[in-house]
Amino acid sequence: MKIVTAIDSFKGSMTSIEAGNAAAEGFKRVIPNAEVAVRPLADGGEGTVEALVEGMKGQLENVEVTGPFGKKVTCAYGIIKDSMTAVIEMSGAAGITLAPKSELNPLEATTYGVGEVIKDAIAKGCRRFIVGIGGSATNDGGIGMLQALGFGILDSTGKQVSLGAKGLKEIDSITDEYVVPELKECKFMVACDVTNPLCGSEGCSAVYGPQKGATPSMIMDMDKWLGYYAAVAKEKYPHADAKYPGTGAAGGMGFAFLTFLNAELQPGIDIVLRETKLEEYIKDADLVVTGEGMLDFQTAMGKAPVGVAKLAKKYGKTVIAFAGGVTADAHACNEKGIDAFFPIVRGITTLEEAMVNENAKKNLSDTAEQVMRLFCLNY
Repeated sequence: MKIVTAIDSFKGSMTSIEAGNAAAEGFKRVIPNAEVAVRPLADGGEGTVEALVEGMKGQLENVEVTGPFGKKVTCAYGIIKDSMTAVIEMSGAAGITLAPKSELNPLEATTYGVGEVIKDAIAKGCRRFIVGIGGSATNDGGIGMLQALGFGILDSTGKQVSLGAKGLKEIDSITDEYVVPELKECKFMVACDVTNPLCGSEGCSAVYGPQKGATPSMIMDMDKWLGYYAAVAKEKYPHADAKYPGTGAAGGMGFAFLTFLNAELQPGIDIVLRETKLEEYIKDADLVVTGEGMLDFQTAMGKAPVGVAKLAKKYGKTVIAFAGGVTADAHACNEKGIDAFFPIVRGITTLEEAMVNENAKKNLSDTAEQVMRLFCLNY
């Protein structure tokens, strides 16, 4: 029997690969010679670096960069040697969790460190990039990242503008003669699961600014400044389009990637499924297994397990899912290709106990064993 597991991480409990291995252990108690392909799964957000590095025999790199508020932070990113692909989560350098809530201020927060991570990966030979841009503390339109890469985001005196969204109001011109030369050889696949434009009532300032510490007056100012920034950018790069879906992602990082770099915005799960070549494994599988920490209605709206199920149904495969917990509305997942799902908690316990790594792996293995016994009755 051929089984493929592609299970998202149970955040705070098990990594993607740990969950897959735990399920495989349970399956093999029933069918010792079962062929179980354990594949990594993530959606482009938190955990993507860890999943792809662990699951694709990559290596983890650590680099000290400028954090969102100027202090140095250590950002971990991955390099997949086979394709010299760098896997970066921008939140590692400019994330909202890198500062206390009381210190959040989008006028000051910069994406400069993200550019420093990209430069480090380029120096180590990478020319392909997978970049997850969720969880940012920033609203600077990506100008900090661009400055780190050598772009001139200049004020009226010819100096680089200030870091943070406050620098947007200082922009007079944009130059690119000192850009990192290798950048023209690079291709960026940007994991973006939002469709917000750069400006307006659905733009990044209005929709995401408040959670980053923006006041109503800041929101109005930043939206106006971003509009002007987009206009200046369009003078030099005619393809710039501030209304394009996703340009407002991560405080305007989507706009920066599309306008200044060789980039495409794509749903995170689509990038991960393609890069891990999951389809090649699913084609010949007898059973496809997925899951995540909590299976609910949001899962059915397009999260990673449903992406796996959609791919599996292309080949008419049976799909089951495991989860730490399920909600009453999780039945919506059945309509999206998950034939049956199973919570793994097997007794009365606290959340803390259930999330202990060894407990979670044992619960998943034990549940997988019983599910396989049932599956074999009809196989």
